[in-house]
Amino acid sequence: MNTPTPTLDPTDKKLLAHLITNAQASISELADVVNLSATPTARRIKRLEELGIITGYHAHTSPAKLGYTLSVFVAVSMDKHTAERFGEFENKIREFDEVVSCSLVTGRTEDYLLKVMVKDMAHYEEFLLHRLSKIEGVSQLHTSFELREVFRRGVV
Repeated sequence: MNTPTPTLDPTDKKLLAHLITNAQASISELADVVNLSATPTARRIKRLEELGIITGYHAHTSPAKLGYTLSVFVAVSMDKHTAERFGEFENKIREFDEVVSCSLVTGRTEDYLLKVMVKDMAHYEEFLLHRLSKIEGVSQLHTSFELREVFRRGVV
């Protein structure tokens, strides 16, 4: 059952945009941004959390400063298209810290698209040959290396 999309006014959108760029902003700073007092601002944030629009507050890290200099997209094809096989793959792939995102996709010959962060080519080789390709049901892998991320943003 689909739930209706909540209506957001310009103030809600302004709050979200500011929180996306600065999740540590204080209520008073946010209140100044949207030209409200602290109490109504806090109520709006609580409402956005209760509606499930704000799902958490996160620290964004610099992969390069942590030694992860190679970003890789891996398209994964599965041997069987069953709920059990996909479920097993999804549970196993969660165990690998190198995998920063995993999406089930359509419109391609592959079934999944992974984004993987590794320290270098040797790290990727170890990950690919000794872990990813060993997952039961993985039949084919296609690798693309990210040259640079042009931008990333949250949705408002």
